[in-house]
Amino acid sequence: MISRNFKNVLVVSFGFLSLFTAYGGLQSLQSSLNAEEGMGVASLSVIYASIIISSMFLPPIMIKNLGCKWTIVAGMACYVSYSIGNLYPGWYTLIPTSVILGLGGSPMWSAKCTYLTISGNAQAAKEGKKGSDVINHYFGIFFFIFQSSAVWGNLMSSLIFGQDTNIVNIPDEVLQTCGAGDCGLNVTVNGTTSRPEQRLVWTLVGCYIGVGVLAIIIVAVFLDNIDQEQTSQFRENREPFCHTFLATFRLLKDWRLLMLIPLTMYSGFEQSFLSGEYTKNYVTCALGIHFVGFVMMCFGASNSLCSFLFGRISRYTGRAPLFLLATVANFSSIIALLYWKPHPDQLPVFFVFPALWGMADAIWQTQTNALYGVLFPADKEAAFANYRMWESLGFVIAFAYSTFLCLEYKLYIVLAVLVLTIIMYPIVEYHEYKNPTKPAETADFLSNKETSRTKAEMIIAQTQM
Repeated sequence: MISRNFKNVLVVSFGFLSLFTAYGGLQSLQSSLNAEEGMGVASLSVIYASIIISSMFLPPIMIKNLGCKWTIVAGMACYVSYSIGNLYPGWYTLIPTSVILGLGGSPMWSAKCTYLTISGNAQAAKEGKKGSDVINHYFGIFFFIFQSSAVWGNLMSSLIFGQDTNIVNIPDEVLQTCGAGDCGLNVTVNGTTSRPEQRLVWTLVGCYIGVGVLAIIIVAVFLDNIDQEQTSQFRENREPFCHTFLATFRLLKDWRLLMLIPLTMYSGFEQSFLSGEYTKNYVTCALGIHFVGFVMMCFGASNSLCSFLFGRISRYTGRAPLFLLATVANFSSIIALLYWKPHPDQLPVFFVFPALWGMADAIWQTQTNALYGVLFPADKEAAFANYRMWESLGFVIAFAYSTFLCLEYKLYIVLAVLVLTIIMYPIVEYHEYKNPTKPAETADFLSNKETSRTKAEMIIAQTQM
């Protein structure tokens, strides 16, 4: 019999799986599907710029007023609006829906992280386990299920776009422009890189809208409202608006958070590179857009399996060795991509890079989320809002220079942020090792338990008088 907390983790995980089956598939295709005037990449940049803005004030306000459950539902509705905008893509549809998605994205992710952290600490208190171990386990389960969305979303796109009758072979002069050897700013448009038939686009986007709506239903119906009492108390004893508004920024006074900024931003850089640059300048350029889904499926499968694996073994290895493994995987992949000249005859190689990238991303995602939950247990909403803000800044910067810099320089930038990350993160980890942070929920649980015992003793004493 599974616990209530574990059941809720599964509900959140499958809700996000369904939602990001749609959004993840669309994100992987934007740089190729809506390549005209860089519209697709521009919409992604607007999304993450909006997430930065919303991270500054919306998560604490929404979570404290609505609670985690209904904040997640509201955020999911914002994501579905972006899928609707892709039915008739244009500046007037993609940009407004990108803003809507961004505004709802940060509160949704912060609410999810807060929900898993509360559940993990509560379950740890019940079982007498270490809070960070249960939180790591819950985040591992979440990302194991969630990251598989890349498999299903990209499988849908590849199967549907594979029906396109306009697929032709790519000429040698086009292949010469693929990879980092050429500047990579203007990938020649031909039958394989152009937009697929409109009927196929509508079919795919219609499927994405359907699974997005399913995600909303899953969470709204089956997820327990575990912080309802705290939310009611907040509304009854409302804090001043400016106090809640500035909660995200006040946490920046903590030097540990400042030291984690490069690590958090790198998560945005590395994800945007794979979905924006690798798919366009390697896969679409050399194989065609119908192969993007299959390649990203490999990334999703690797990410999903490794998320589950690392979430379980982190209690034995700790975070530091896993972060080192991710660093080695990304570092070696970046160096190889600088020199690799993609060609259709090297088909297996196209899948090696996303597999390694997926393994590394599984570590960056699970361990960084868990690290924030462990370091800032008393300020979870503001901490995860900072996480989304700085990660989104990485996305914005990467997508913003996408159409202006050569691919070689983009790889150097990702490499530089990675190096900065491995210099600053160990300082925080060493401090946490020497001075462990006490989980807030554990303290509350023990305090409540002591209070209940004191009340019981008073009642017994009164009956004996």
